[in-house]
Amino acid sequence: MRLSSSPRRVLAATMGGVLAATLAGCGGDSGGPTTGGDGGDGGDGGAPDNAQTLVFGASADPVVIDGAFVSDGESIRVIRQIFEGLVTTEQGGTDIVPALAESWEVDEEGTTWTFTLREGVKFHDGTDFNAEAVCTNFDRWYNFTGILQSPSVSYYWQTVFGGFAQNEGDLPESLYSSCEAQDPTTAVITLSKSSSTFLTSLSLPAFSMASPQALEEFGADDVSGSEDSPQFTGTYGTEHPTGTGAYKFQSWTRGDKLVVTANEDYWGDKAQIGTIIFRPIADGPARRQALEAGDIDGYDLVDPSDVAALEDGGFQVLRRPAFNVGYIGFNQAGPPMDNPKFRQAIAHAINREELVTTKYPEGAEVATQFQPPQLWGYNEGVPTYDYDPEKAKQLLEESGIAKPAVEFWFPTDVSRPYMPDPAGNFQLIKADLEAAGIAVTSKSAPWSPDYLDAVDSGKAQMFLLGWTGDFGDPDNFIGTFFQTPQKLWGFKNQQLFTALDEAEAEPDQDKREELYQDINAQIMEFLPGLPYVHTEPAIAFRPGVDGYTPSPVNNEDFNKVTLSEG
Repeated sequence: MRLSSSPRRVLAATMGGVLAATLAGCGGDSGGPTTGGDGGDGGDGGAPDNAQTLVFGASADPVVIDGAFVSDGESIRVIRQIFEGLVTTEQGGTDIVPALAESWEVDEEGTTWTFTLREGVKFHDGTDFNAEAVCTNFDRWYNFTGILQSPSVSYYWQTVFGGFAQNEGDLPESLYSSCEAQDPTTAVITLSKSSSTFLTSLSLPAFSMASPQALEEFGADDVSGSEDSPQFTGTYGTEHPTGTGAYKFQSWTRGDKLVVTANEDYWGDKAQIGTIIFRPIADGPARRQALEAGDIDGYDLVDPSDVAALEDGGFQVLRRPAFNVGYIGFNQAGPPMDNPKFRQAIAHAINREELVTTKYPEGAEVATQFQPPQLWGYNEGVPTYDYDPEKAKQLLEESGIAKPAVEFWFPTDVSRPYMPDPAGNFQLIKADLEAAGIAVTSKSAPWSPDYLDAVDSGKAQMFLLGWTGDFGDPDNFIGTFFQTPQKLWGFKNQQLFTALDEAEAEPDQDKREELYQDINAQIMEFLPGLPYVHTEPAIAFRPGVDGYTPSPVNNEDFNKVTLSEG
């Protein structure tokens, strides 16, 4: 996730304000870790041990606690605990399994989906989850107007469904047509055309079910401001997020902590821990220090250089399966990036093996294409660009560019799973380019909003970026990047756009796999950028934290986690 160019933009993992590294207020009555009780019996339906509290160090505050309006990891982490969708992914994998829908079926045309819903499920406000609620949620998203149609606000709706009931900009026809509640446990969703990614995309938090009563009562869709800076003026997403999940929202103090408590009326496996506190700590070293000091129980985005020391110190380091890609982007809107020989020269000039070995932890591997090898559609036979400085120089000469030069952008104040040290990556790549005879002008900016805005608007000529997959389909990688014209890439390749449209719509799974393998080869021949790494991001916990299952798509539930003294 990773989301930033309309309508299929690169996911911008929005970073909040910087929290002081001193972590004032951690621990004690302000919400520090406690380990009272034995963890409760939870899974059999018994009440959780509400004396237990787990404190998790996040890299930032959520943007807002409403899946319809976010695309960043820290918002999504909290939303997954409070809300649920019709389907979800299996623990630790990407296969689709039931959630609020027990089963589903689709007609022969692939456009009418019938979902059979769980009975007896309640939203946190005590109202019923039923087919009417499902249709209310889908119709809410479909009928967004004004600023809610901005790709910076309703990113995932536009990524999956395209347009709205009344498009106010240059948007395609919506994939969604209608929803009918045939009876309380049967919701029928009709699409405007067949889509092989529809079901898998419903596992995204963007399509979580929210209480219709709470949405209306607390102004969920009251959003003002601008496309670049939306302001959520209603209180739904900041004070009253209301789902069906294993945890309920309790309170949120920006810059300090967000608190959720166990939902003792949850329909599924009840939470083992009574309270989860998400504490924003923007600085990576500060998160590590907080864990070592006992101020938090765990944290995400562990710096690769910290892994060995944490393990030697007795802490647990868990690794997510590699489901991401780090890449160098080329903007072909003008010279010299519109010259294929120049792009090929860059690809041969960069020593990706040394970059990955030097800057990434064990488990990272050199990327040859824009999707990870664990995902179907991967093609072992794509064109590759081995490190070869002499060939790079030859290609530069063939390009006819008299003075090869590039403006190369990298972000500051950020660490991403696919890019833990952007400045370090930049320096190694810059040295390789200069050794091949390409002059490099460095450009840097803070990750959000400056860097992402520069990239998304097409201002950056060459840039570092990446993506963590949202669900297990190649469309979520190469479709997200290359299915529509985007300013950050600066090209219009209709053959590629059409091929990706056809692959997304193809109902036969074996045929889809062949299509995506062929498209991956086309992409690497065309060379819109240079993928260079797939990583296994690390999460750290203190001893005694058990039951946390790392997910390739960050679908990680805290209700199965237990605490002991450790």
